[in-house]
Amino acid sequence: MKVKRNRNSGFTLIELLVVVSLIGVLTTLVMANLNSARQRGRDAERKADLRNIQTGLRLFYNDKGKYPESKTSDEIWGCDTGPDYSACEWGDSWEGDDMVYMNVLPDDPLSTQVYRYTRNDPDSYTIQACLENKSDESGQTASDETWCSSGWMYQVQQ
Repeated sequence: MKVKRNRNSGFTLIELLVVVSLIGVLTTLVMANLNSARQRGRDAERKADLRNIQTGLRLFYNDKGKYPESKTSDEIWGCDTGPDYSACEWGDSWEGDDMVYMNVLPDDPLSTQVYRYTRNDPDSYTIQACLENKSDESGQTASDETWCSSGWMYQVQQ
């Protein structure tokens, strides 16, 4: 017995277009969620970095009786030897007076952003990081959008 093949047994053009469209929509949704997850991951890293910097600052304070100066809003002046310290480079070692406060002073995960450190007085400081995820509950409105393009930042103070 011969089996007859039906020439019309394949997919129609409309069915193929619907499948391709669905794949495109699903791909878009997956990519959007992936980008959002990356942003949340970088924000979590920023918060952890600020907590680690706080520890380094406290070590400096315990040794010197004051927090390091900040001559600009994004520098910690506590490297090399005192009393005239130099600016510590983000991403490099934080060493001063033969003491290592941090092996690596963390840098923002994005090369287009920087952390901000400001010494308010010898006994207090503020550290800020610009967040990418505006729905982060621990964030707050940034007053300077030239520094923080998202307008949303995380801040720790002592």
